[in-house]
This record gives sequence, structure tokens and C-alpha cells, in this order.
Amino acid sequence: MTELSLHNHRIETIFQLLGEKENDITYSVGWALYRCPSFLKEFLGKTVDYDSVTRDVAIRLQDFRKNQGITDIEIELPNAFHVIAEAKRGWVLPTLSQLARYVPRLKKRKSPDRKIIVLTACSEDFANCNLPSRKLDGIQVQPISWRSLIRMARSAIRRSKHVEKRLLQDLLDYFARIMIMQDIDSNWVYVVAIGRGTKKGWGISWVDMVEKKRRYFHKMGVHGWPKEPPNYIAFRYRGHLQSIHHIERHRVVVDLHDAFREIPSKKRDPFFVYELGPPIKPPRKVRTGKIYANGRVWCMLDTLFTSGTIAQARNISHKREKLAKEEG
Repeated sequence: MTELSLHNHRIETIFQLLGEKENDITYSVGWALYRCPSFLKEFLGKTVDYDSVTRDVAIRLQDFRKNQGITDIEIELPNAFHVIAEAKRGWVLPTLSQLARYVPRLKKRKSPDRKIIVLTACSEDFANCNLPSRKLDGIQVQPISWRSLIRMARSAIRRSKHVEKRLLQDLLDYFARIMIMQDIDSNWVYVVAIGRGTKKGWGISWVDMVEKKRRYFHKMGVHGWPKEPPNYIAFRYRGHLQSIHHIERHRVVVDLHDAFREIPSKKRDPFFVYELGPPIKPPRKVRTGKIYANGRVWCMLDTLFTSGTIAQARNISHKREKLAKEEG
């Protein structure tokens, strides 16, 4: 089969020719929105609740206006809607000053439906809790994760013509190469240590929370905690791995009392609260190994069944990941 490479990297989609920086991703999305009406319709339906696309829609990339910033993506239908999207490649959110620059531009056009969209690798739960503002001078700020955008593209493929299908599939392949995202079939497990006691003032112990309630919580994206829920979580206490659980669903709370009546009510920073699936027990005792007492690690699911310690499972998992990246 004929192969194409650029700077010793194999090229599989036209979007890779642009590159993998933030602006390159923005241009790729803009082109797909322009060339695929079904994709544009999906996007508008999730942002401004507009369910029909006409030829009068204007899509502008990197549009500069004095004292009003440079927009990543701007989508407008006069007298209907006006959307400005600020795109961030990684787990980054725009500053308040970045978002505020777009407000005069949106106010000037006086469309009935105006919105600022933040495209980010952050989960929407995380972004909703950490955006500097959800509304600026009456204009709503809405986060859309890259994962959600990918779901829109997949949905659009089912209703697209043949040429559009190929372009959208190229876009999906492009995203798969440059984004680090949690696929639904990911086998990475987040292994955490929990104490055997009960925190002062609480009416439930950490172990009972997991074993009896089948729930768990942690801070959202601070002090090394995940910014996005994993597929699997595992618990270690009494010196070894106790159980592995699929995370069935999650929600975000700022008062843990809303999820655990045994915890006194108090407003805090946002937490993920997980509902856990049935415990998966390792076939033999898997000891902790050389991991800090409260250390949290990532392991591939199968390694927790074949390794003698969690530390060994972690090391094997990361060697595999490194090798896969080198070969890819």
C-alpha cells in the first residue's frame, strides 16, 4: 500500500498536514463544520438549539477585531444566532479577560441567540465548576468537551452523504491521534488507598462507604486527583488490593451531605461522587509493594490480575504505554 509521511511521521488524514497545535485543531474543526452540514447541525443543536442549517451561515476562523480579540471559531446567522468558540487543546480553561474580549462583538451584532463556547479537553463537569464565569453581561458561557464534539461527529456520520462521511471519519482519526481521552472501553484502573477508620464527625467509615454503600468521592482535579472520572477504580487497604469496580455513573457535588447523609453539611470545593459497580476481586492476594502509604497509581486492568504487587502492575502498565507511544 502507498504510504505518505511528513518529517518521518506517517500521514493518514489530510488534517495531519495542518499539524497538532491548538490553531491546527481549530482549523480542522472549522473546515469540517463548513464542509459537513450534518456536523454543523449537530453542533448548533447542542449550543444554540438551532435545528436547521441554511447557506447563509457564516463560519469565520481567527477573525481579528480591534480591542475585541481574535476569535478561534465564529459562527453566525444574521438575526438568528451568533456563536464564538474559544478552543483549548489540553486541560486548560480560558481566563476571564479572554472571554470578556468577545462580549462587545456579540453585543454589537444583536442576534437573539448569542453564546460563547469553550472547546476544551476538560470534562464538562470540571469546566462547569472551574470556568471563571458562566455568564458575562448576559451572554452565556458554555463548555463543550472535545469528547462531546467527537460524539457529535459520530452522530453526524450516520446522516451524512458519502463524501461527508469520509471527511468526518478523517477528523475522528485525527482526534484519536492527538487527544488523550478516556474511551468507553479503556482498561486503565485508578488505584487509591483508603483508611480503615472513620473521619472525625462522620457517621460512616471509608471502608463502609465502599463495601456497603458502593460509593466513593474525591476532589475534582486538584492535588493530583483526576479531572475526569476513570472507567475503573480500585481500593487498597490492609496492605493489599481489595476490590476493583467499574464506575457506573458519577455526579458533581459541593456539599458531600447531598450524597452521604452521614457526612455533616458543608460547602466545599467540587467533588466527584461515584456509584460503583459490583466488586471485582483479584484471584489471589495482590500486595501493595513499593508505593507511598497514601499513593494513588494507574494500572491496566489485566496487570492487577497477573502481578504480585500493585507497584509491579503499575510499572508494567507504564512500560506498555511507553512502548505503544514509541511504536505509534
